[in-house]
Amino acid sequence: MCSVFRTFPLLLILSCLSLASSNNLRVCEDPNNLPYSNAQGHGYEIELAQLTGNALGRNVQFVWVAQRGDFLRKSLIAGKCDVMLSVPSGMDELAVTRPYYRSSYAFVMRKDRHLDIRSFDDPRLKHLRIGVQILQNEGGSATPAADALIHRQLANNIVWYRIFPNFIRSNPAAALVEGVEAGDIDVAVAWGPLAGYCARTSAIALDVVPVSPQLEQSVPLAFNISMGVRPGDTKLCSALNGVITRRQAEIHKILIKYGIPAASRKS
Repeated sequence: MCSVFRTFPLLLILSCLSLASSNNLRVCEDPNNLPYSNAQGHGYEIELAQLTGNALGRNVQFVWVAQRGDFLRKSLIAGKCDVMLSVPSGMDELAVTRPYYRSSYAFVMRKDRHLDIRSFDDPRLKHLRIGVQILQNEGGSATPAADALIHRQLANNIVWYRIFPNFIRSNPAAALVEGVEAGDIDVAVAWGPLAGYCARTSAIALDVVPVSPQLEQSVPLAFNISMGVRPGDTKLCSALNGVITRRQAEIHKILIKYGIPAASRKS
């Protein structure tokens, strides 16, 4: 016969362990994807996660997940972590917070070239080598920026930078901007956070100019960015919204520190 007096201490221990576990804020992060994060503890998402954990009174636990393939289903949706930072505000798969910043694709050029490209409609692009990223190795999809160039019959000017086969190197996405630095391409069209961070850390002076237009054939090139949690986790989503509201000035300082260019907000 099972005694309640033998069972109760075990239940108490399990309850305490559960409470301790719930005090952790498990954040999914990529171990090799600056300016967002790396396993060495660098990146603006690392600092943002620490700020958020402190504001909530919870210990931050990083869950390292390479963000490629079906990483979302295998990490956040599977319950291995509680929150992902820097997700598009319109992401249907997750419950998302209010936006905490907005950025756009940007042209990246060597300052000593004095190109000052500001629009996809600049006629000089017809004579320039334009670097853009492709998202997959086989049958991959192009970024919205690449689609804007292709729409203008500039496909032959594009130099493709494939990210996914190159994860063995540190910060593989930076190869696109490194192509500008080395002169392999004349201009890159990069997602704003990558463009701004690489320009800030480059030994060569670079210009970073938000693309224009920022809406191409009904496809946006500027995005509101939020935090994402599992669908139905309204309690955490509400708590994160509170942090974004109360700590917006501190969040903004972190973004500036990493050179993240801001885009104008929608009306």
